[in-house]
Amino acid sequence: MSVTVFAFNESDILAKSVASHLHADFSCVDIHHFPDRESCVRINPDDVTDVCIVVASLYDPDKKSLSLIFLSETLRDYGAERIILVAPYLAYMRQDKRFKDGEGITAQYYARLISRYFNALVTIDPHLHRIHHLNDIYSIPTKVLHAAPVVADWIKDNIEQALLIGPDSESEQWVSDLSQRAKAPYVVLEKVRYGDRDVNVSVPHVEKWLQHQPVLFDDIISTGKTMIETIRHLKQAGLSPPVCIGIHGVFSDQAYQELLATGAERIITTNTITHPSNAIDVSHLIVKGLQELLKP
Repeated sequence: MSVTVFAFNESDILAKSVASHLHADFSCVDIHHFPDRESCVRINPDDVTDVCIVVASLYDPDKKSLSLIFLSETLRDYGAERIILVAPYLAYMRQDKRFKDGEGITAQYYARLISRYFNALVTIDPHLHRIHHLNDIYSIPTKVLHAAPVVADWIKDNIEQALLIGPDSESEQWVSDLSQRAKAPYVVLEKVRYGDRDVNVSVPHVEKWLQHQPVLFDDIISTGKTMIETIRHLKQAGLSPPVCIGIHGVFSDQAYQELLATGAERIITTNTITHPSNAIDVSHLIVKGLQELLKP
């Protein structure tokens, strides 16, 4: 079975690493834009093999999805029998219900679109809320991977006396899991509400943790508002500036700069979305998922 990994848009570094670990061929996709803003996808026809793996992080999906469909159709025109989409960041997962009359359930619609043009999907920590499994909306085989093990390894290798911080009680589930993997203690901030606008937030047993390095973790850093507010509470408690870690670094507007300005010591993300904060590589994780899908 011959396999080629195609890099789509800015995912070339990750795609190249995946191809290397898979011992597969590597090829870049060229997207040409015409003056009227139409686009044309170009590949090297000689690179098309029986199995084609497309690595495409789907952040900013409205700019990418049409070209992604054109790429799938082009690969099939040139003889690809099986096309696997690796979307480290998977778009359109939040609109999983009709929040207001007249809205569409775009998580379902996007799943139908991708399922029509690809034979399988690999992704990392998608936003699953009311949708419990990707196969509830995708009609193709899916492989959901989790970045917690590689994040925990990074913490163990790079931070001495780490203290994982959960911003609220809802975060305890994932903070406690990461704590076990990283072999580091964790605390969850305590909120005491005195009134609608009077809320006190404290770190339990703060005196125990003054020599530790606080670590804030979230699956998606988008606006950064939760982390910014948590940093302020940690400052008030007398703790060191925290390291902020996210799986998917969306960083809408000025979120990255605002986090740094608020007092984050550094901001670390995985390379599911290309960004200067990328420090945790998920390519080995993706390869394991692909190897399972590629088994005869």
